[in-house]
Amino acid sequence: MRVVVNEFMSLDGVVQAPGGPEEDTDGGFSHGGWSMPYFDPEVMGAAVVDGMSTVEALLFGRRTWQGMAAAWPGRAGDPYADQMNAITKYVVSRTLTENDLSWNNTTLLSGDRAVADIAALRGQDGGDLLIWGSVSLVVTLLAESMVDELNLMIEPILLGGGKRIFPEDGIARPMRLVKCVTAGTGVQICTYHPAA
Repeated sequence: MRVVVNEFMSLDGVVQAPGGPEEDTDGGFSHGGWSMPYFDPEVMGAAVVDGMSTVEALLFGRRTWQGMAAAWPGRAGDPYADQMNAITKYVVSRTLTENDLSWNNTTLLSGDRAVADIAALRGQDGGDLLIWGSVSLVVTLLAESMVDELNLMIEPILLGGGKRIFPEDGIARPMRLVKCVTAGTGVQICTYHPAA
């Protein structure tokens, strides 16, 4: 199984709270919802839907999972929402318990064993493990060289600060651009694979 990361990202590398003002205000972040004016349904929407065609399971950090678990079950009846609700989901957390897993088909992975558990999933046959958001989890997986594909929707805005997904450990990690599409709103949808 491949680990595939999808992120909405500003030109200065920020991925925090692209969807709404209350999504993640850590550090006093006040630009929540910054990506919405740049969403191009024809190009970006198609990329999101097409990307789900190879996905076997979703993988989340706790905060992103909680936001998704609060939103998607109420959207039943839409084909994409139905797929999101039916698909296997994994959430990495040190604080959630089995009793908190309100979104169907969710399995809890311990934060203390996350790298080993994800490595085991990655070693199985099957479709992709797709991650949306989940900043801390993505930083860890990039640092461990466990991301097989990085899909960035780079939006034409500078946010001046906020959470980023790239490890700051001084280690170079060459990537290879395998695809790039430009949306009418100026968003660059770029797909990267590890260079080798």
